[in-house]
Amino acid sequence: MPAVRARRQRAIDYWPGFVDALSTMLLVIVFLLSVFMMAQFFLAREVSGKDTVLDRLNKQIAELTSLLAMERAGKADAQSSLAALQATLDMEKKGKAKLQAQIDAANSGASGADQRVAAAQQQLSAEKQISAQALAQVDILNEQIAALRKQLGAIEDALSASEARDRESQAKIADLGSRLNIALAQKVQELSRYRSDFFGRLRQILGDRPDIRTVGDRFVFQSEVLFDTGQATLNPAGKTELDKLASAIVELNHEIPPEIPWILRVDGHTDKRPIQSAQFHSNWELSSARAIAVVQYLISKGVPPERLAAAGFGEFQPIDPGDTEGAYSKNRRIELKLTER
Repeated sequence: MPAVRARRQRAIDYWPGFVDALSTMLLVIVFLLSVFMMAQFFLAREVSGKDTVLDRLNKQIAELTSLLAMERAGKADAQSSLAALQATLDMEKKGKAKLQAQIDAANSGASGADQRVAAAQQQLSAEKQISAQALAQVDILNEQIAALRKQLGAIEDALSASEARDRESQAKIADLGSRLNIALAQKVQELSRYRSDFFGRLRQILGDRPDIRTVGDRFVFQSEVLFDTGQATLNPAGKTELDKLASAIVELNHEIPPEIPWILRVDGHTDKRPIQSAQFHSNWELSSARAIAVVQYLISKGVPPERLAAAGFGEFQPIDPGDTEGAYSKNRRIELKLTER
């Protein structure tokens, strides 16, 4: 019996290829973990950024989630391989039992069956050797699965920590946005108050004239108050009116807190009749030149240039769309608008 069992312990080794596959899988897992650690490093550096950094963080979280899915798939493959190996081991055990039954039958038979008994014992020994190798591989697979579970737990913990930091960053950004909106609303309210005071002061300084009026949030000069027909050079009467305006703007600049980013926008407008002049080839040029002339004169009177802006609108922003002289007169104008920069 011992001789038969010894001969049975030699057999073909079915598992080297499977072990190589497991080794390759472990190398891939180590590489993926290295990638994960690098991603964690860059994630920690970038989490304090603004909206674009949050987008990058979300991409990294998606990549980590993909890696986690790959790890889980690897774990499932390993478990499937373990189940297949266990099934093979069961088959080997059944073969062993069958051979043992054959040996028992041979022992109870005639002495002429000794050769068959010896062959059966040799095969049984080989099967035992295969079974021992299979058990050793099962133990190795169990150790590998335990290591994979530990690595998987570490990845899940890192992903949870990353998601917690992301939620905290988003909460901070939302809070900052809310506070910024409140601050902006307060500054807009302050600017609206200064605009009302400024326009009230202008009405007192310039007097009650039909050609100088307030329209909504704008102070409007008819072009004839400042310029001669078809010209962009200030006339003497216009300079007198702008002197009053300049003094009011200088006072306003001292009163408005420096943290409020305000400007006085000077807009030039014409009527819709095309200009026929060698100096100006279109109403765009005339309206822009008039706005620039007003800005330059105000600067010469002490108004800070960073508080002024000039724009020309030609005939494309009319107050009155009619074709009468009255409509044309209303549309030829210089508008002053106190607004945010």
